[in-house]
Amino acid sequence: MFRKIPRCMSTQHPDNVINPFFSENSEIGGEDEIEEAYYVFSHLGCDEQMWDFEGKEVDNYVVKKLLTKYEDFFKEKIIGKDVFITLRVPNPLVEKSESKILIETLESIPRSFDIAKIFYLDSIVPIFEVILPMTSSSECLNRIYYYYKNFVSGKENFCIRNNDIKICDWIGEFFPKTINVIPLYENMEQMLNSHIITEEYLKDKDLTYQRVFLARSDPAMNYGLISAVLLNKIALKRLHQLSKKISVEIYPIVGVGSSPFRGNLKPTNVENVLKEYPSVYTFTIQSAFKYDYSPEDVRWGIKKIKERVVKEPQDIDEETALRIIKKYKKEYQKQILELAPLINFITKFVPSRRKRKLHIGLFGYSRDEMGVKLPRAIPFVASLYSIGLPPEILGLNALSKDEIKFIKSIYLNFKKDLSDSLKYINLNSPYIPKEIKKKLEELEIDFDVDLNHKELTDSIINSIKDFKIFGVDELILKAALIRKFLG
Repeated sequence: MFRKIPRCMSTQHPDNVINPFFSENSEIGGEDEIEEAYYVFSHLGCDEQMWDFEGKEVDNYVVKKLLTKYEDFFKEKIIGKDVFITLRVPNPLVEKSESKILIETLESIPRSFDIAKIFYLDSIVPIFEVILPMTSSSECLNRIYYYYKNFVSGKENFCIRNNDIKICDWIGEFFPKTINVIPLYENMEQMLNSHIITEEYLKDKDLTYQRVFLARSDPAMNYGLISAVLLNKIALKRLHQLSKKISVEIYPIVGVGSSPFRGNLKPTNVENVLKEYPSVYTFTIQSAFKYDYSPEDVRWGIKKIKERVVKEPQDIDEETALRIIKKYKKEYQKQILELAPLINFITKFVPSRRKRKLHIGLFGYSRDEMGVKLPRAIPFVASLYSIGLPPEILGLNALSKDEIKFIKSIYLNFKKDLSDSLKYINLNSPYIPKEIKKKLEELEIDFDVDLNHKELTDSIINSIKDFKIFGVDELILKAALIRKFLG
C-alpha cells in the first residue's frame, strides 16, 4: 500500500538565534528534542522529524517517549502513517569513531515497532527510513539495507546454539523486515553522480518509490553559492530523467536553511524558494525557521510548502553550468583559503545552539592536503556575517557579464538572495576582497544596509583587530538577532 510522503522535514540544524520556549538552556538537547518533535508535529504542522544520530548524543527511545508523554495527540496522528520519525545515521566510511552508533540505531528500529504495536493495537511501523550522509556509492546504501535485512530483522531465524530454539521463538519476530535507505549527496562528485548511484542501488529491489536527499549548505560552503544552486538543479534534472527511465517515483528532498547562502528558506521567503526548486517534494525546516519567527508565520510557511503542487524540474544547459562552476569555485576557494584562519578564530565565539560533538565540514576533508580545516556550515556563515562579509558575494568577481546573465536565467532568485544578504554587508570591513567590491558595483543590485547590524560588525571587527575579545560572543548574537538566523 502506498504511503504518505512527508513535505516538511523538521531538522535539528542549530541555525536559530532565539531559544525555543521548551528549552531551559541555550543548547537544545536530550529531553528538549523529544519536546521539539511533539511541538513541530502538533503546533507547527511539520509531518516529519529528522532524528539525527550524526555528531551528537541522541535518545533512541524517541518513539516510546512520544507515545508515553503525548498519548492523546499520537492516538490521532499515527507515527509512521500521519507523521514520521526519520533517522539520520553516521556514515562508517567517513566517521570511523561513530560507526558502531549505526548498528545501535538499526537495532532500535524493531524495538520501536514493538512499542507502537502495543500502543496502537495494530502492526504500525513507526520508523522505517534512515538517511545516510555523504553517500558516495550504491555499496554504502546496500550495506545498510542488507545489514538490516540480514542481521537485524534477519537474525530472528538464527539458532542461539546448535539444536536450540530460533531467536524469534525466544524473543519474538522482528519488524519491519526491511527498511528504506535515503542517500544524502553532499559534495560535487556525489551530486553529479546521484542519478547513477541511485539507479545502481535500486537495481535489485522491487521498490515503487525512492526518496533522495540533496544537500544545499555544504556545497555552498565547499564551492560557493552559485555552484550550490547549479549543482542542485543539475542533480534534480538528472534524478527526474532517471525516474522516467526506470519507472520508479523519486521524491527529492533538499536541505535548505534560513540564510541566503544556505537556501534562504524562511517563513517570509517560502514562495520564492518553492519557485526556485519546482520538483523538490520535501524541504527541510531548520531551527531558525522554527524559532526565529512568530508561530503564526511559521505555520503559514509550512502550510504553503505542504499545499504546493510539485512540477517538473527546471531545464538547464549542463555543459555551460559545469564550465561556470569550475571557473567560479576556483576563485571562491582561493578567497576562502585566505580567510580560513580568521574564520576559524571567530568560530570560537559563535554561540552553540544544540549539543553537538565537534564535526569538521567537508571543505576540511577535501582541502586537508593544504592543511586547511573549517567548521560546519552554520558557524562558518555566522563568522563571515559577523565581520560584515556575507559569504554569498565571495567568488562573484570570477564571472563575466555573459556568465552572470546565464546564472540569472537559471538561478531565479539570484538578485533577491544577494539583495537579502547585502543588507548585512559592512563596506568598511577590511576583510572584503577589493575585487568583490568592484563586482558589486557592476551587478547593480539594490539593497539597503541595516545600520544597526553594521554598527555591531564594526565593534566585532575592532575587537578582533585590537585583540579585545571579551564580549564578542554577545555582539555576534545581537547581530544574528537582527538577521533572524545565526548562520
